[in-house]
Amino acid sequence: MAGIVVVFDFDKTIIDRDSDNWVVDELGFTDLFNRLLPTMPWNTLMDTMMKEMHAQGTTIDDIVEVLKRSPIHPRIVPAIKSAHALGCELRIVSDANMFFIETILEHLGVKECFSELNSNPSFVD
Repeated sequence: MAGIVVVFDFDKTIIDRDSDNWVVDELGFTDLFNRLLPTMPWNTLMDTMMKEMHAQGTTIDDIVEVLKRSPIHPRIVPAIKSAHALGCELRIVSDANMFFIETILEHLGVKECFSELNSNPSFVD
């Protein structure tokens, strides 16, 4: 299968939910998120949410544990591994953030299957 490139989105494709919403919901910040959503752009909202979660004691380890529980279809990991084993070049193009994507891919054991990840930058302070 040389020459075949498979491009995935991440949210609602590799995982079954939007990763930002998943983290906010699982950590109990849905009400604040919903109040702020109409007042600012998405990236500003997520920056604000991360700051508020941190201010209320949420740690990066808490976020990582939530990301590891992200819902996925049971066939997605075998499909990724099969396509990679057949020689397909796999890439991700997503509006999710790089930290969430890399954390989940590493947890699923498929990060090495992807030759390229194109997404929003992120940093942990």
